[in-house]
Amino acid sequence: MDVRKFGYIRVSSKDQNEGRQLDAMKEKGIGERDIFMDKQSGKDFNRTQYQLLKRMLRKGDVLYIHSLDRFGRNKEEILQEWNDITKNIQADIVVVDMPLLDTTQFKDSLGTFIADLVLQILSWMAEEERERIRKRQREGIDLALQNGVAFGRPKVQVIEDFKEVYDRWKAGEMPAVKAMEKLGVKKTTFYKLVKEYERDFKKATIIEDYCRSLSLG
Repeated sequence: MDVRKFGYIRVSSKDQNEGRQLDAMKEKGIGERDIFMDKQSGKDFNRTQYQLLKRMLRKGDVLYIHSLDRFGRNKEEILQEWNDITKNIQADIVVVDMPLLDTTQFKDSLGTFIADLVLQILSWMAEEERERIRKRQREGIDLALQNGVAFGRPKVQVIEDFKEVYDRWKAGEMPAVKAMEKLGVKKTTFYKLVKEYERDFKKATIIEDYCRSLSLG
């Protein structure tokens, strides 16, 4: 049976630098046609290229991921996907920057137990860190409000994934009509969202800088 190697890369819409992950995949001998990349949030696994890759995986294949946070961000979903690939599809997973998370090396019950335990611990730590960041951000906003910094609430609710679509539209990668279609909004609503977003962008930057200074402090 021929074993195929696949690589999966994810970068956020803000971070377009996938070079480090791509180089790591090529070093493992993975051809470009077998490397799949999504440029979007890791909040869930509803990603086009990931789902395509998963449909191609067969028993005995090996999936390479650069790091666990490139795979996903939600602990429960990471564990669910990991188990689906390793137990249901019966393919292997190798996390390049974490040698203990290499199912090709652990075929006995003890090795599998250790790998599963490490995965659970790392997933929990990643989620805990995100919760700490969110808490610091909330505390930073509250403190800023107490100090008299006014942050107006947008008149139009910026819908989920708007920023990603906005960035692509602003960069000329997506026409306005396509952006409206992707967001499911009409022309007037789209440009109202753009206006609100751009108007409040400086305020958002102030909040982020303020929270970042607290996190570094």
